[in-house]
Amino acid sequence: MLSWSLTRPGAVTTHTVAWLKVDDADLPIDVNPATVLRKRLEAAGHADAVQLMTSRDVRKHHQARHAFGAAKAFCLATVGLANAGRVGAAQRSHEQAGTINLVAQIDQALDDAGLLEAMSIAAQARTAAVIDLGLKRDGLLVTGTGTDCIVVACPSVGPRQTYAGLHTDIGRAIGAVVYDAVLAGGQEWVAENIGKWQAGDQQ
Repeated sequence: MLSWSLTRPGAVTTHTVAWLKVDDADLPIDVNPATVLRKRLEAAGHADAVQLMTSRDVRKHHQARHAFGAAKAFCLATVGLANAGRVGAAQRSHEQAGTINLVAQIDQALDDAGLLEAMSIAAQARTAAVIDLGLKRDGLLVTGTGTDCIVVACPSVGPRQTYAGLHTDIGRAIGAVVYDAVLAGGQEWVAENIGKWQAGDQQ
């Protein structure tokens, strides 16, 4: 797996991705969030997992599956957009946490280059889904949140593929599952929070 998880960033070999649901009370200002994440998931028996943290109700996760050619992909995502913004633009300080966390799994083994390219496809698909939600902050379409985390997972055995671009079956499968899961999760979040979002954007 490849990710920028708070506690297990980079490339790691493991079988599990675990989400921790937190509230503001779980994260005092003087406590490192990574410490909370590690301790809570270790206590729950997930010390070896790639660990993700979210304020989103994890019961509101979304899944997608697609197959193209010989490549089959799966995505599970939780989507919160309270602190969403536009890439490259100045970001506001938000009282409410909100983030997109996802794992994209492909059934083809990938080498380092393949994992990196698969990550780029997953990020592109996440961004496309967020843009298609049509949310604006300060007049600009938002592209993600300040605390998004993506995990790309593949088998550790078998012939390793080097290419995972948009033109490949691997890239198409990863792109499709990430887009569908993030779009569905985003649509659910917007339906629940659009009034708060619109009020906040007027501040």
